[in-house]
Amino acid sequence: MKATRLLAASLVAALLGTAAASAEDAHGSPQPPRVKWSFAGVFGKFDQAQLQRGFQVYKEVCSSCHSMKLVSFRNLAEPGGPDYSAGQVKALAATYQVKDGPNDAGDMFERAGRPADTFPPPFPNDQAAAAANGGKAPPDFSVLAKARTFERGFPWFVFDALPFMGYSEQGVDYIHALLNGYEDAPDGKEIPAGTYYNTFYPGHLIAMPKPLSDGQVTYAKDDKGEPVVPETIDQYSKDVGAFMAWAAEPHLEARKALGFRVILFLILLSGLLYYVKKRVWADVGGEVHGLQPELHKTY
Repeated sequence: MKATRLLAASLVAALLGTAAASAEDAHGSPQPPRVKWSFAGVFGKFDQAQLQRGFQVYKEVCSSCHSMKLVSFRNLAEPGGPDYSAGQVKALAATYQVKDGPNDAGDMFERAGRPADTFPPPFPNDQAAAAANGGKAPPDFSVLAKARTFERGFPWFVFDALPFMGYSEQGVDYIHALLNGYEDAPDGKEIPAGTYYNTFYPGHLIAMPKPLSDGQVTYAKDDKGEPVVPETIDQYSKDVGAFMAWAAEPHLEARKALGFRVILFLILLSGLLYYVKKRVWADVGGEVHGLQPELHKTY
């Protein structure tokens, strides 16, 4: 019995070790650590204060290079989002210049932004963005949290596929790890010009310079004059990661609520159908199994 347990434990350890090794080999970098996100899980919801901080990080740091073409200003005031008021959104949109037109003369022109406008990109086109960033345009922020992911390996992907146990936050885990992964290159590691060493980036060489540093973004203060949360790279990356998750799926909370109601309805419907089936087919079942002696019943 003891030998069987030891054999089983060894087998599990070998499988887990193989899974971890394969996950690291597949990406050329260690697997990003799992972060506890408020919006994870079936009943998860976005932290509105965190979304506001994440938008602040995006606006003050990331927006100088990354566009967010699929998000409108008015989305910031919708339920399940950062919870800005309509007045705040209108004032924010007015601080941006948006290209519009053509006018009556056939010319394009710029005007103050409106809540219905999407966030204007920092560059006029992809070619200009690439020219200003070492030959490659920075990816759009709108769905980046969904586009970036990694395989968790066996046996975790099995649990990820199960109802109520699925985990779909690999993208923001990767983004958080990437923003915290800038380090000095190991001794003997050659770093080509225009690249930087990052522990979690596949191949470890990334063209994006380190975007965040401690104290770079000033958060709101509490009554004692202290930041409500630490002004650190780790906190910045969590906040902007949460904001990116919301930008990729602004109606996540509504979708989860609808899905839960649908599942509950299907469970109740299944029970009702089973009860009706038992009532309607009770006599037929009796005849088939010889429990009803009469061949015909008179009603």
